[in-house]
Amino acid sequence: MKIIVGLGNPGAEYQHTRHNAGFSFIDHLAEKFSMELRFDKKFQADFVKGEIVQKGLAEDICLFKPMAFMNRSGESLQKFLAYYYSQFFEEDEGNHLIVAHDDLDLSLGKYALHKGKGPKQHNGLTSIYEQLGHKNFWHLRLGVDSRGGERKVPASDYVLMKLQSDEQQLLKQAIEEVAASLFD
Repeated sequence: MKIIVGLGNPGAEYQHTRHNAGFSFIDHLAEKFSMELRFDKKFQADFVKGEIVQKGLAEDICLFKPMAFMNRSGESLQKFLAYYYSQFFEEDEGNHLIVAHDDLDLSLGKYALHKGKGPKQHNGLTSIYEQLGHKNFWHLRLGVDSRGGERKVPASDYVLMKLQSDEQQLLKQAIEEVAASLFD
């Protein structure tokens, strides 16, 4: 079982922003596996559970997008995990959970997969850490920094800026690469 969470902010005004890189990853996987995300008010999230086949083996997968804004992502995720996976996760929580998120510590188009290690500061991850009580899960860090060393715009404003079309393409390529490495 893999539970893949993508962090972002709901609403049209946040589409194609750097902060929604995690949402973009989930949307890509949903399309790749022909899965349809549905909103559930109880969890304040879009999610889908299903089975995929990779390398001839079937695997259960869950795609999850918290819709309670970034700084409350952990509340949605904790409710969801407690409802569907409480017994399952008592044994080995960190090995089955992947949280995809934007990362200003990585250049746009780069990515990294680390267990228990995220960026220095990220409100969505902070919310998850607080709600789960640990950092022991996989962090899929999607690079979104294309400032080239210039830091005139505060990080909190920069991540909410829309990606230009060439930047969107770089992020899309990174998402496709990491999806292939995880699922092909």
